[in-house]
Amino acid sequence: MDLTPDKPLAGLLAPLFALRGEHDLGVGDVGALREFVDWAARHGFGVVQVLPINETGNDNSPYNAISSVAIDPLTIEITPDAVPELSAADIKKTTAGVELLHLRSGPVVYPAVKALKLRLLERAFANFLAHSMKKNDRRARSFRAFRKAEAAWTESYALFRTLIEVNAGTERWDKWPEHQRSFAAAEKLLKSLPAAGRKVIEERARFFIYVQWIAWTQWLAVREAARKQGVALMGDIPFGVSFFSADVWARPELFDHQWCGGAPPERIFQADPFTTKWGQNWGIPLYKWDAHRAENFAWWRQRVSKVRAIFHLFRVDHILGFYRIYSFPWRPERNPEFLPLSEEEAKARTGGELPHFTPNPDDNDAHKAANRAMGEEILKVLLEECGEHRLIGEDLGEVPDYVRPSLTKLGIAGFKIPIWENEYDGGPMVPGPKYQRLSVTTYATHDFEPLRTTWENAMAKIEAAEKGGSETWPERDRAWNEVRRLAGWAGFEVPKIVPFDDEVHERLLRGLLASNSWIAITMITDLFASTQRFNQPGAVSDTNWSERLPEPVAAWDRDRALAGKMKQLDAIVRETGRWL
Repeated sequence: MDLTPDKPLAGLLAPLFALRGEHDLGVGDVGALREFVDWAARHGFGVVQVLPINETGNDNSPYNAISSVAIDPLTIEITPDAVPELSAADIKKTTAGVELLHLRSGPVVYPAVKALKLRLLERAFANFLAHSMKKNDRRARSFRAFRKAEAAWTESYALFRTLIEVNAGTERWDKWPEHQRSFAAAEKLLKSLPAAGRKVIEERARFFIYVQWIAWTQWLAVREAARKQGVALMGDIPFGVSFFSADVWARPELFDHQWCGGAPPERIFQADPFTTKWGQNWGIPLYKWDAHRAENFAWWRQRVSKVRAIFHLFRVDHILGFYRIYSFPWRPERNPEFLPLSEEEAKARTGGELPHFTPNPDDNDAHKAANRAMGEEILKVLLEECGEHRLIGEDLGEVPDYVRPSLTKLGIAGFKIPIWENEYDGGPMVPGPKYQRLSVTTYATHDFEPLRTTWENAMAKIEAAEKGGSETWPERDRAWNEVRRLAGWAGFEVPKIVPFDDEVHERLLRGLLASNSWIAITMITDLFASTQRFNQPGAVSDTNWSERLPEPVAAWDRDRALAGKMKQLDAIVRETGRWL
């Protein structure tokens, strides 16, 4: 597989939960991903990108994982072939009384799906103990080898995961009893328990390690299957981890427990009044870089080596954070308290602190040089673990002028969102053929509204202005400017109101694929020209991270309208030299 910028590639991005597989139980899983990879390969796409796959907490956000390494059990495919400890009869018995049709037909119902998969995996583990472990067969030996090899993270994660259950299902370890609020304290408690009580905890922890063994086995297999098809799997590492994660719980000395990372207010994301006023407070703890440096960045080395074991490529979300991170002196649960406050009123409650960039603002050359030096130091460590042209940096948002030259120097591809790439501030868009090869271009990430929505909203404003008064003209002019810039970048004109039809759709996709970027990635919703959206940044909503595509992957080739579009797109992928 040629994964260098010398070979341009076309890619597809789909959140795994959104895919509908042949055997899924209400959420996209490894089986659905395998079907998606097969479909992508048939149409010449050499990259399949997914969002982070680490286990999530109760907010279900893939960017707020409770472990930097553990895979979300929801991704596990549940079939007798995929989980040998489960027979068809086991699956049928365990799912009896569950409305599978209901679970599979709508958005992800996380509580129900999590509970169902947990019961199935518990059944599998019971069978594993009763048969494989008693016989010490090949699978038992494989499990023991996994546990030994991965002990550096599984032992603390498994105990953390067990204590979540002990504490009514909450990962908020700061609300747990004092003697459970760190790995060290919990281990001490465990040793003090009577043998029977200790055995119960240890057996449940062993179950969670078994679940991880199953998950890792399946993901390694789908990686190899993708490689054989010539398709690179592209993963995603969020810059931060949840404050309420096994990592912070087990290694508190590596994290700042007072300050939270986020993003400053941005014009493009104004989901709610707080985000508009203060920015996005993600709640992720800042890193104590001196502590990481003292152990040669071992935690980060482990994190990168594990994601590289599963993915051929990976994207670092918010790579800007390695250079400097926008920091909040309060946790997200206090956001409503700070929303109505002035800066002076806010400082009165934080000891004089306001959100700001850490470790330095980009307000002078010395600070910029220090930020750049720190970012390059850390990223060089990551590159040591993953190798050349395997790490891709999501460098969007408020980007300092030194970041992109720094990434280029390090050999890291950054992102190009066409509408944001201007020749100069307020000037024309940079033509796609002029993009540097060491880059990844896409119209949208999971945080953006779909292309169709952008186009149709603009046309609706223009049409409304034709019937309205002069007060509607400025908005009309901005809408015309937006669609005409986008269309011009893709190589066509829009002299009048034009619906988002097949011709517009095809021309926009052609423009993206014709760019000079190494990888041109299309969001699955943009490929299908749909208006579905998976996440609204800064917003708390039940629809975030739960929307699923309307049809299963297996049905895509039977859709005549889609088949016609894909025939055209296949030709474009070939014409632009991006066929895998």
